[in-house]
Amino acid sequence: MKISKKMIYNILFYGLIIFILIPYGRPKFLQAISYVKSYIISPSIPKTEERLPISSLNLNLKGIVNATDINLQDVKGKVVFLNYWATWCPPCRAEMPSIQQLYNDYKDKMVFIFITNDPKEKVEKFYTENKHDFPTYTLASDPAPEISTRSLPTTFIIDKKGRIVTKEVGASNWNSKGYRKLFDALLGE
Repeated sequence: MKISKKMIYNILFYGLIIFILIPYGRPKFLQAISYVKSYIISPSIPKTEERLPISSLNLNLKGIVNATDINLQDVKGKVVFLNYWATWCPPCRAEMPSIQQLYNDYKDKMVFIFITNDPKEKVEKFYTENKHDFPTYTLASDPAPEISTRSLPTTFIIDKKGRIVTKEVGASNWNSKGYRKLFDALLGE
């Protein structure tokens, strides 16, 4: 199905009305925006020479839910999906269902790292209520500037050589065909 500009404007207009009038509609509106965005903007793999190297992979992470303590250096040689999020963040909550679908299919092929400042109990409750099982960590050391952020959600895709392939700020439909194609290509490198 081809999406026209008029259709996109209508979705945005009615979504904005829902966003303003119905607070409980905000997460669904943000999720709809992420799906529309994923159809309009298809991710592409930047050329190898355009990928941003990370100055230091020495990042200690303390496992809080479904995870043990690790250092980012330990996963060099694998494709990494690194996501900063919080349970109180509507865009974070909006993208979680698509991430769970992606995680279910790719958890044995690549490394998923979810970083939050929320307490363990709050994350466990959120995961139980929403049927998520992501490996979740808190920062035990400061990340390199290239993978540091103050915006939620922010996701970094890191290639096998420890370079940033893409940085996505805001909610996305991570289970889209475009992103799956990107991950398959990175895994094949």
